[in-house]
Order: sequence, then structure tokens, then C-alpha cells
Amino acid sequence: MTASATSSPSASSASPGGGARLPLREFGRTAGLVLTIVLVMALFAIVSDGKFLQPDNLLGMLRYMSTLAIVGLGLTVVLVVGEIDLSFGAVYGFSGMITAVAWISWGWNVGIAIGFAFLCAIVVGIFNGFFTTVTKIPSFIATLGSSILVFGFTLLVSGSGTYTPRQPGPGRTMNEQQVDWFYGLSNQNLPLGLPMGAIWMLGVALIFWYLLSKSLFGFRLKAIGGNPIAANFAHLPVRRYKLWAFVICAVAACLAGVLVFSFISTVQPDSGANLLFPTFAAVVIGGASLSGGRGTVIGTLLGCLLLAILNNGLALIAAGAFLQQIFIGAVTIGAVVLDQATQRWRRDA
Repeated sequence: MTASATSSPSASSASPGGGARLPLREFGRTAGLVLTIVLVMALFAIVSDGKFLQPDNLLGMLRYMSTLAIVGLGLTVVLVVGEIDLSFGAVYGFSGMITAVAWISWGWNVGIAIGFAFLCAIVVGIFNGFFTTVTKIPSFIATLGSSILVFGFTLLVSGSGTYTPRQPGPGRTMNEQQVDWFYGLSNQNLPLGLPMGAIWMLGVALIFWYLLSKSLFGFRLKAIGGNPIAANFAHLPVRRYKLWAFVICAVAACLAGVLVFSFISTVQPDSGANLLFPTFAAVVIGGASLSGGRGTVIGTLLGCLLLAILNNGLALIAAGAFLQQIFIGAVTIGAVVLDQATQRWRRDA
């Protein structure tokens, strides 16, 4: 039984020697994505009379991509293991807000406030993993519910207000050293004007690359997502690995939320409201499968770059916020359709 299960297409593609067809297909998808990025950039450069290629615009686009990529890499881990997480946007918003409230309103040290935000994110990840793996609630429902809960807590702790350490409010004083340190997390002066977010993105990408491509943990994640039945027969710790995947996703969202708060020095309760669909679209376009077992760091980064280009280009040509939302929605649906078509093609091949 075990041998037959592990010889299935899903299982073999997750194994180190899973055949030459999968790398070839992945290479083809990556090459196609790179070509699409080049063509879209050329199109926006033409219609914007060259404004799209100006250094300041490209650096701003890279800054937006870095946020999308850090969150997207966390989501990639969840998709690889065969689950879905809809709570990362709420965790992103809550993390910046709870850092601000604990630091500005409660008077905590900024380092302790950030640590508390990560602790809260870990709790959300454990919550998602518990209800998905132990109570057997579909992850779509469990994380949708936790998303609403987390957003409710965000409104509760913030009082629906906006916080900034530069203007803490009447009767409050801030430690300038802590403010400067926190501001410096995302606002260092780097060569060529590179945003600090890009450095954080590179560091996180390297960690996830090792995690997914070079470690036993990543191999088992792909095995579990690619063929859960075979993973159970092989006595892999499926529950524990899925729990870790949700925790990793929540921590990545928390990191992105704190870094963006550091960069703009202000945070609002609905900060993560518009993060869900672009991130999903980027990750699926990058090759991660909603059916599990597939997902790469380079694919996610390229998908995030494409979404950042589209978002930036549409804003640059003054397409209007409504048209941007329509376009991102269409891209999200198209990415899912492409993923499902790819899955059928793999089964029929």
C-alpha cells in the first residue's frame, strides 16, 4: 500500500528524485512569468511616457513588493502543505496596531511591544492550526473566522483610532531613542536609495528558500501537501507540520506589519484590509498550488513583482482605485483558473 501510494504523481513530484518533467514544467512557468513581467513593464513604460522607469518610481514599487513578498512567502508555506490561510491580512494589521498601542498607550518598551506582537501572531497561528488539524474544520472556514476575530480585537485595542509615535497625543511623551531605533528598522539610508524593505525581503527569502528547498522540513511539507494519504502511511507528523505552517504564515505577516508601521510611522485598524487578494494572486501566479505540494520562493517573488508592477503601473496612469480593484480581482480569478487547469493537465499527462 505504501509503495503504491508513494508512486503516485503527487508523491513522486515531492521526492528529491521526482523525475525530470516537473523541473522542466517549473522552468517553463518561471520563464513565462519572467517574459510576462518584461512585457508588462515595457507596456507601462510606453503608456506612461517613461515615468514608470524613473528610479524613484521603481524604488517605490520595490518597497511595495517587499511587503507583499514577506507575507506571500508565509502564505506559500501554508499552500504547500495543502491548506489555506485567510487571516494573514488581519494579523498584518493587528501586529502593527498592537505594537503601537502597547508602546504608545501602555508605555511599554518598543522591543517588548514588538515581541508581544509576535507572540500574538504565534497564538493566531496555533489557533488556526488547532481548529484545522484537531477539530477538522476546513482551513478556509477556520482562518476566515480567525480573521474576523483578529480584526475585532484590532478595533477593540485601538479604539478605532490611528497611532503614530511622532505625535503620541496629549499627555504622552515618547523616548526619542526608541522612536529613532524603531524608525531605523525600515528607514536606513542605503546605497542607490534602496529601501530597507528590500533587504528584509532578501533575508526572509533566503530563510524560506532554505526551509522549502534544502531542509527535511520543506521536503516533508511538500510530501504532506502533495499526497496526504501517502504522508499518513509514512507516519509523517502531519498535524505538527500543518500547525507549524500556520504559525510561520502568521509570523511572516506580523513581521511585514511591524516593518510597514516602522516605515510610515503610523498605523490604522484596517491596515491589512487590501492585502488578502493581491497576496493570494501573487503566490498562485508564482506557481503555488491550491491543491498543495507545490510552491517555490522564486515563483512567489516573481508573482509579487508582477502584482507590484500592475499596482504601480495602474496607479501611475491614474486608472482609478476602482479599476485597480477590478483588475486585481480579475487577476486573482485568472490565477486560480490557471492553477486548476495546470492540475488537470498534470493528472491527464
